[in-house]
Amino acid sequence: MFSKIIKVLLLLLGGVFIVFQGMAFQLEGAAVSAGILVLLTILYCGWTTNKSIYFFWFLVLYTIGHVLSYSAWYGPNLYEGDIDYIYYVANMLFILSYIFLMLKILTQLNFKSVFSQLAIPIFILVVLDIFCVSLVTATTENVLNTYEYSLEYTYNAVVMTLLSIALINYMYRNDTKSMMFLMGSICIVFSEIIQLAYFYVMEDKMLGFIYSFFLVVAFIFFYMQSQIEFTGPDEPFYSDEHAEA
Repeated sequence: MFSKIIKVLLLLLGGVFIVFQGMAFQLEGAAVSAGILVLLTILYCGWTTNKSIYFFWFLVLYTIGHVLSYSAWYGPNLYEGDIDYIYYVANMLFILSYIFLMLKILTQLNFKSVFSQLAIPIFILVVLDIFCVSLVTATTENVLNTYEYSLEYTYNAVVMTLLSIALINYMYRNDTKSMMFLMGSICIVFSEIIQLAYFYVMEDKMLGFIYSFFLVVAFIFFYMQSQIEFTGPDEPFYSDEHAEA
């Protein structure tokens, strides 16, 4: 019963978050997003039968990153030349969280079988990833300094790698769980690209609505896939996937 209340509350807060971001209420949106992620982590840890240690750390690190981003609103004002340490730490936490999300998939793949079946698609995805990451990140080269640009490039590379791994996983397994993971990854990529345009190219309210909507939908898919098991081919001989979190 309590888990159902949390789920309804999460959906309501998700709608509020989308509205706040679309109306450019950044402070309020940051507060709601941090609250949503805390509740989602509690929901996952408290009411998931087969918990994944990798998905758990994805949620924890992503949540800490958002809480830090929210706390930055109450920090000292930054002037030209000042280093925004929270920006770097929060983004590194996001990168690390996505790495744990990728490990969740990679630790359950039979690499020999995957490469034997999907060598050409994997090569094409690598080439496309490099091209897309370079193209997308180039939109910020006149806005960010060298260190910020390097961090942004790394961030975008990790997000695109997540999408590629999700696509490979779906082509290999072709089951409901891998499809939901792929849909979540697609929504994350759309959200990140549109958010990049929103902050560095054109601060349009419609873009705020769109990127926040994709972010909420992404986490809905990620949570849904976390509640079911793979039914596709070749379960690994050993996996550190399930653990009490």
